[in-house]
Amino acid sequence: MLVNQEKCIGCGICIPYCPAQAISITGRKAAIDQAECLECGNCLRRDVVPCPTGAFYEKEGIYEEPRGIRRFFSDPTTTHAVTQVPGRGTEEVKTNDVTGRVCRGEIGVAVEMGRPCMGTDMAEFEKMTMALAKIGVVFEEANPLTQLLADKSTGVIDPKYKNEKLVSAIIEFTAPIDQMPLIMATVTEVAKSLNTVFSLDLIGCFEEDGSLPVLPMLEAIGLKPRVNSKVNLGMGRPYRIIRQ
Repeated sequence: MLVNQEKCIGCGICIPYCPAQAISITGRKAAIDQAECLECGNCLRRDVVPCPTGAFYEKEGIYEEPRGIRRFFSDPTTTHAVTQVPGRGTEEVKTNDVTGRVCRGEIGVAVEMGRPCMGTDMAEFEKMTMALAKIGVVFEEANPLTQLLADKSTGVIDPKYKNEKLVSAIIEFTAPIDQMPLIMATVTEVAKSLNTVFSLDLIGCFEEDGSLPVLPMLEAIGLKPRVNSKVNLGMGRPYRIIRQ
């Protein structure tokens, strides 16, 4: 994003709306720190930021790589070329009744890093992807973040993206349910070194008797799931009992 210096009156209304704290008043005019700007578009949308003069505008070539990924992962109104859906992710494993990605005997995992009030950078994602790749995780191909890996077997981010920052993105994968303790231990260990926030989504399928095997497994390793967990009724695509 850029600021039209002729239009800007230096009122400062925009400052608290920037999730990256990239806007400041310099010489009685708003200025954007381009290194910190996430290209989320908040300042541009006058229904979000009530700039009285409409001084913000997009820089030319904003959708070009590598900086273009900031926009695709930070602005929910954009559509990523890989997924053809708006925003940072895909039809996530959380919507398993629609996607059918996770079968019985498996878990779906989504590590959602960053948040609208606190962005993050690609180095933080690489800490997590490299650690997960080391234990044999296979990342979801339909996820746009997976497409930024130079080597999916090692979890290394493509060097041209390593200096980019974004509001948030999701690491997604499916794994055998018996690997859950190792996955949880790995995520917990990496969390100690992260300089951002993240949430962890764990998806499991009900057995025919109505039990959910993932719950006692979580309790056995000392993790207590939230009582308001999301339950999908399976009214989307037909459920696949086993992976083909």
